[in-house]
Amino acid sequence: MHDGARRPAQASPVAAGLFVVLASSFAAADQGTGDCLGVGFDVQHPVTIAKIIADKPQVHFVKNASDNAACPADTDDCQDTAYLVPGDLMLVGKTRGAYSCVSYQSAADRKQHWTLGWVRSTSLTPVLPTPSPSRADWIGAWIRAGGKITIRKGPHDSLKIGGEATYPAADRVHSGVIHATAAPANGILQFAGDGAAPFNQASVDAGDCLVRMQRISDLLVVQDNERCGGAMVTFTGFYRRK
Repeated sequence: MHDGARRPAQASPVAAGLFVVLASSFAAADQGTGDCLGVGFDVQHPVTIAKIIADKPQVHFVKNASDNAACPADTDDCQDTAYLVPGDLMLVGKTRGAYSCVSYQSAADRKQHWTLGWVRSTSLTPVLPTPSPSRADWIGAWIRAGGKITIRKGPHDSLKIGGEATYPAADRVHSGVIHATAAPANGILQFAGDGAAPFNQASVDAGDCLVRMQRISDLLVVQDNERCGGAMVTFTGFYRRK
């Protein structure tokens, strides 16, 4: 399997600014309107998940306006070397004209590489989460590069969630942990802190760790608000059962 989006063999993995190693820009708070630097966390709405459906073998990322003022646009100058293929899953954020801002990392990747950037919206179709997962659908040991989450039965209809995520910084390994008890509702498993605090704007303002989980096919899709660990640490990603 690949690490990050596919690239021609001669391309540098840091050449175009789209290839980002778990950048803190998931919050995407200060990016320009023509820049896609990640998918932000919305306490009111689950993140959109989509897959590539194009009828061509490669769908290339499109450069940011900060790379070229004319971008994003359907021109050779705006086409990046990184590309996706039909069936690839990604998180989707804002749109600009004909383009959607996406964050991509395969559940099978062995390194913590995310590819962030614009993709033509017509190349994407939303993927709906499992509408009513049973408790058995959540339970298990889930893994991705740099992260693991264990979900088991809790009291009554609740689930006990534990997890650890790491980021190998230059000086030391940064880490984060989650320990919570929460009950799924409407196909979503979400919690603030240990599950006792409400999952709402008050928890965001208080700086609590917020985590939201969905089941998509055989994957566990997780997004957090980047308040669940040290610098550069996030639980966000696509997890597969161990």
